[in-house]
Amino acid sequence: MTDISASLVRELREQTGAGMMDCKRALQETGGDLEAARKLLREKGMAQAGKRAARATNEGIVLQSIEGNVAAMVAVGCESEPVSANEDFRWFARSVLERVAAEGPESAESLEGARVELVSKIGENIVVRGAERFEAGEGELLAGYVHPPANKIGVLVKLSGGDAELGRLLAMHISFANPRYLVRDEVPAELVAEERDVYMKLPDVVSKPEQVREKIVEGMLKKRLFAEQVLSEQAWIHDAGKTVVQVLAEHGAKVVAICRFALSE
Repeated sequence: MTDISASLVRELREQTGAGMMDCKRALQETGGDLEAARKLLREKGMAQAGKRAARATNEGIVLQSIEGNVAAMVAVGCESEPVSANEDFRWFARSVLERVAAEGPESAESLEGARVELVSKIGENIVVRGAERFEAGEGELLAGYVHPPANKIGVLVKLSGGDAELGRLLAMHISFANPRYLVRDEVPAELVAEERDVYMKLPDVVSKPEQVREKIVEGMLKKRLFAEQVLSEQAWIHDAGKTVVQVLAEHGAKVVAICRFALSE
């Protein structure tokens, strides 16, 4: 068996982040060839990452940055809370954020090698659960919110009009209310028809005179579907007496785009 020096093991460990014994075994298997050992560790890491790929990643962290006219946000998931506080994990998450801010969401894939190595080193499934980048045009502003202290829910918003404080409050609202659509017109007709059919068959509706059933069902759709899932029709969490669209109108603002990541969902 090839005699492997401690300095060579340390060098491989510094380059890969793998454990000392893993590095020593890889060097022994490759006859002390540092580059071959790196490749071997990477291949083993990919195999381990593949085995762990099915594990849930409901822990982790959401990070975001807003600089000038560019906003970026990433959600990086792991399996356990201790790992979400691990410095190597945090470094990887920050690296993903920086790459996405500079090059866009698709660029997160370029860090796949680093992700695989981290999975091998930490021993948990680690996944980039989401990545988004907004760029503000003339008359638009960007705002964001990450819910403390766990930092597992984050929101980015792009507004036309309004101000930074409105943007922050809106992002907080979205983090809590979790709308699926911006306006009613975005709700799929199939979903509306399905919900209408369900409501029409409810005992409380069937028992009413036929001529008023449609009106009752329309009221149910407004309260149970649109007011829950459509951002513009949701009750403003900061003042339930107003809807989001009313608050936006008061500030002369319009929502251009939103993005919400939630690791626990």
